[in-house]
Formats: sequence, C-alpha cells, structure tokens
Amino acid sequence: MCRNIRTLFNFDPSATDEEIHAASVQYVKKITGFNKPSKINEEAFNRAINEIAMVTKNLLNTLETSAEPRNREVEAERARIRSAKRFGLN
Repeated sequence: MCRNIRTLFNFDPSATDEEIHAASVQYVKKITGFNKPSKINEEAFNRAINEIAMVTKNLLNTLETSAEPRNREVEAERARIRSAKRFGLN
C-alpha cells in the first residue's frame, strides 16, 4: 500500500509536486485504512492529502544537508539490484 512513500529529500532535481502528492495519498490511505473513501469521508480524505502535501513540501524546502544531492537514476539502479538479490530475479 505504501509503494509511493519514498525518500524525497536531497535529490537533484528536487522532488516534484506529483511525487509529494503520491506520497501524501499513500500516507493517508495507510493511516485511514481506506483504499478509497466513502462519499461522506471524501472531502476530509482529500483535504488531509492536500495538507500533508503542503507540509511535506515546506519540510523538504527547509531541510539542509552538507551531503551531495543523490542522482535519481543511480538510486533507481541500486533499488533494482537490491530487488533482484532479494527476490532472485535476473
């Protein structure tokens, strides 16, 4: 359920609004237990997603580090290698 919650800090280029929104959706789904909210809960569900996305974006914009920014392609390749080792895929 939380496949889109990934580390978003310290990448070059920075995390996109779409990545932040996707992580927010997965977070709200996880804590509510809803894959899709009922009509009565839909407004609260969507409001929570938007608020969490805003807070996340503010957090990412204010964090500081002395580490070099990570490269998305390099990190994706490392993840593929870890997955292949873990699941025995070639």
